[in-house]
Amino acid sequence: MSRNGRTRRASHAGSWYTDSGSDLNAQLDGWLHKASESLKPAKAIIAPHAGYSFCGACGAYAYRQVDPNKVKRVFILGPSHHVRMTNCALTGTDTYETPLYNLTIDKGVCSELYSTGAFDTMSLSTDEAEHSIEMHLPYIAKVMESRRGQFTIIPILVGSLSTHNEAKYGQILSGYLKDPDNLFVVSSDFCHWGKRFGYTHYDKSCGKIWQSIESLDKMGMNIIEQMNPPAFSEYLKTFQNTICGRHPISVLLNAIEHLRSSSNGTRMELKFLKYAQSSHCENSNDSSVSYASASFVMN
Repeated sequence: MSRNGRTRRASHAGSWYTDSGSDLNAQLDGWLHKASESLKPAKAIIAPHAGYSFCGACGAYAYRQVDPNKVKRVFILGPSHHVRMTNCALTGTDTYETPLYNLTIDKGVCSELYSTGAFDTMSLSTDEAEHSIEMHLPYIAKVMESRRGQFTIIPILVGSLSTHNEAKYGQILSGYLKDPDNLFVVSSDFCHWGKRFGYTHYDKSCGKIWQSIESLDKMGMNIIEQMNPPAFSEYLKTFQNTICGRHPISVLLNAIEHLRSSSNGTRMELKFLKYAQSSHCENSNDSSVSYASASFVMN
């Protein structure tokens, strides 16, 4: 396909997940079938972005809560792994490829976001190098297949934001979160533990290393469920947990907080539905990455 810089290729297909559309469809189908519906319809989800062999089954618990009939636009907030940023950036392309089918960028919403003066544009090389957004595209295509061609996506690359900027972007996006036609996908893995990650926090009172990691992650997950941005920031400051999507999560929490202050009794609930680790760390030479899936509802 001739891209002319306007289509983002599925650059991690064939390595992080299969590039066979039929195999990918069957794989996602199997994971979704095994996941239960427990907090639906989701207005926002938090789900991991590692290789599907590690986190695909965990991610299904978030995507199982999506009702495609209620979604016209999907916002995808992913952390920047390769480019140092202190703000957020939008894609410069018109289309994102997946092995299932291509997804269309909502240029109208992008224009609205650009008008705030708060968003830059990713280069194509930055866009295609970043996996935190791409790893959600096949799942989005899968759960939205009944509305193929009838929905758009808004990918947002989130940099290392200050708490002030987390609140600023949360306020900007709160109106879109409130819109019943929109779904937010927040991309994050949880604790990256081990010497290779430069993080070896270990509370021996929890038991084995992997149990300490789980305790630490679930402490953070409980705070996220409280939808309290300052408490989450304090947790990160205290424990330095290597949650790579901490800034996208904080933007979501700030958007929720903004809506809660003027919700007039709207019920809001955020709950984690699944937790997993890539492996169980038993000694200081081991390493692991944690994954968690959550759903946020408003009614």
